[in-house]
Amino acid sequence: MTANADARLAPSQRLARGLKYSTVGPVDVTRGVVGLSLNTASAAAAELRKRYESGKLRRQLAAAAEAVAALPEILPELLSDAAPAKPKRRRRPLLIAAVAAAVLAGGAVAFSVVRRTRRPEPPSPLPPSVDVAPKP
Repeated sequence: MTANADARLAPSQRLARGLKYSTVGPVDVTRGVVGLSLNTASAAAAELRKRYESGKLRRQLAAAAEAVAALPEILPELLSDAAPAKPKRRRRPLLIAAVAAAVLAGGAVAFSVVRRTRRPEPPSPLPPSVDVAPKP
């Protein structure tokens, strides 16, 4: 494959080929991911530019700027209306986690006990390789 044919691959094709071949895989995977990222970023930038030119984004940015400008006036009212924070209760989630861990551990022990009692150890098919009783 020539360099010209290699340069004409689309990023998604390059990614697919990189995943297919293991020798040039890491290079093609990296180039494919970078190419897809660049294509995605340029498409997003083009869409933002269209939205800004159409005025939709411009109106949204203006509304956001007005909301941020009015924030110092609204903030004291919001803080005075807020209820005092209650202390967090962490006992219950820890208790639930401990009970769940105990149940899982108990289930694992019960499973292993039941499995061992059901299947006795098979006798060894081979005779021992050394004499069991030593000769005097």
